[in-house]
Amino acid sequence: MSTIDWAILIVVLCGIIFYGLYRSATSKNLDGYFLSNRSLPWYMVLLSIMGTQASAVTFISAPGQAFDDGMRFVQYYFGLPIAMVVISIFFVPIFHRLKVYTAYEYLEQRFDKKTRTFTSFLFLISRGLSTGISIYAPSIILSSLLGWNIYMTNIFMGGLLIIYTVTGGAKAVAYTQQLQLIIIFSGMFIAAYMMVHLLPEGIGFIDALKVSGQMGKLNVITSGQGANGFDWSDRYNIWSGTIGGFFLALSYFGADQSQVGRYLTAKSLTESRIGLLMNGIVKVPMQFAILLIGALLFTFYQFNQGPIFFNQAVSTQVVDASARQELNSIESAFNQTAAQQSELVTRYIKEPENPAIVEAFKENQQDLQEYRKEYKSTLKKAAPLADVNDTNYVFLRFVVDHLPEGVVGLLIAVIFLASWGSIAAALNSLSSSTVIDIHKQYSKNVQTPLEEYRMSKWYTLAWGVFSILTAQFANNMGSLIEAVNVLGSLFYGVILGIFLVAFFFKWVGGHATFWSAVITEGLVVLLFWKGKMAFLWLNLIGAVVLILLAMLIHATLPKKPLSRG
Repeated sequence: MSTIDWAILIVVLCGIIFYGLYRSATSKNLDGYFLSNRSLPWYMVLLSIMGTQASAVTFISAPGQAFDDGMRFVQYYFGLPIAMVVISIFFVPIFHRLKVYTAYEYLEQRFDKKTRTFTSFLFLISRGLSTGISIYAPSIILSSLLGWNIYMTNIFMGGLLIIYTVTGGAKAVAYTQQLQLIIIFSGMFIAAYMMVHLLPEGIGFIDALKVSGQMGKLNVITSGQGANGFDWSDRYNIWSGTIGGFFLALSYFGADQSQVGRYLTAKSLTESRIGLLMNGIVKVPMQFAILLIGALLFTFYQFNQGPIFFNQAVSTQVVDASARQELNSIESAFNQTAAQQSELVTRYIKEPENPAIVEAFKENQQDLQEYRKEYKSTLKKAAPLADVNDTNYVFLRFVVDHLPEGVVGLLIAVIFLASWGSIAAALNSLSSSTVIDIHKQYSKNVQTPLEEYRMSKWYTLAWGVFSILTAQFANNMGSLIEAVNVLGSLFYGVILGIFLVAFFFKWVGGHATFWSAVITEGLVVLLFWKGKMAFLWLNLIGAVVLILLAMLIHATLPKKPLSRG
C-alpha cells in the first residue's frame, strides 16, 4: 500500500478507537457494562444489530460468493423478516418483562439450572469459535494480499478492538458500530462505482447487468429442483432460504446472546421491536446490494483480464519445477482465452440478440472456468496443504490491483471495521453469558456491583484472547461466509428448540428438555458429519427433533408437578 493508504487506514482505525472510548462512559455495574443501562433508541438498536451481524466475512466473502456462484445466496435471508415478526411478538416481551441480562436466565426460571447452563454452554462454544473465524477471515486475506504476517495480523486485528470493548462495554460497542457502518457502506459504494467506472467507454451499469445476467450471476431466485427432483443438498434456494433461513434467523436473533444483548439495550419494549422489525426490512436489500457488487465484479473481469487464481500467495508455495511449468502452461492458455473474452463480450453488448455471439462468449467463459479448475487441481497436487478455494480473495484482489491510492486504504479500513463491529459485540455477549449464566451461578463469593463490573472486563479480555488464539489455528475453511453459517447451524437449531419448548409447550419440564437437547445436539452433529444435507436444514431439524423428543421423554417420565414459568 502507498503512504496515503497507510495514513487513511491508521487515521480511520485510531479515530474509531478514540470515539469508542469517548462514548463509553456508563454506570460501573453489570447493567451499564452489558446493557448500556437499557437506554438506547431504536435506531441505535438497529445499527447495533446490523453491525453485529454484518461482519468482515460479509463484505469480503459475499462478493466473491456472487462472483463464483451468482446471487442466489441472498435467498439465505428470505426467512429473516418473518423471524423478526415472530421474535417481536413472542420473545422480546418475555425478556423485557423479566429484566434479564441474558436470554438464558429465563430458562432457569422456566426449567432448571442444568438446562440453562447447557444452553449457555452451546452458545459459548458456537459464538467463541465463530468469533475466532471473524478475526481470522480478514486477517488471512490481508496477510496474503499485502504480505503481512498472519499471526501478527490476527493479534493486531483482535487486539485493538479489545481496547474499547473491554473499556466501554455495550455502549462503546453500539456507538462505534454506528460510525463503522457509515464508513463501511461508503467504502462499498465507492468500490461498486469504480467497478462500473473502470469498464470500457460506452459500457455502463445496465450493460454490466446484462452481461452478468446472461452468465447466470443474477440468479436471485432458484427452485432447488434438479434432474431427479428436489435437491436436498442444494444450499441456497427459495425453500431452504425461506424455511431453513427462518429457523436460523429465529435462533440467531431470538436465542443468541450476541443479538439478544443488542436489543436488550433499548430503553423500552417498543424501541426493541422497532429496531428488530427495521432490521428485517433493511437486511435483505443490504445483502442484495453486497452480492450485486460480486455480479458487477464478474462483468469487470469479462472486460479486464483477471488472475487465473486470486490468492497468488498460495501459488508461490509451489517449488517443484515440473509442477510450476504445468501451472505456467495452464495460466498461459487461460490468458489467451481471457483476451478473446473481452472482444466477445464487447460484441455481445453491441448485438445482444445475436445467438451466435451469445453462444460464443458463453463457451469461452466455460473454457475459462475449466482452466481455473485445472489450475486449482494442479496446485492442490503440488501443495496438498494449500487452500485452493480463492472465493474470499476475489473482492480484495480487485481493490489492491485496480483502485487508486487512498481508496485502497479506505477499503482495507472497511474490512477492519466490519470485523471489529461483529467481534466487539460477540465479546460483550460472551462475557455477559459467562458472568451471568456461569460465574454467578456457581461461584460462592458474593461481589459488589463494582467488583462484578471489573470482573466482567476481565472475562471480556479472556474471550478476546481466546478468539485470537482460535484464529491462529483456523485454516482451509473455504468460503468464509459459509463457514460461519455452517458452524452456527450445528448449534442454533437445538438452542432454538429449547426456547420453543419453553414458550409454547408449558407442560414439558426441564429434565425432559435437557436430555432431549443433549441427544438432539449429538444427532445434528452426526447428521452433518455423515450426511449430505444442506446446512440450512439442520436448523429446522434440530428444533423439530428436540421438541418431539422432549414431549416423548416427558410422556415417559413419572408424573411430577409442573415446572415454573
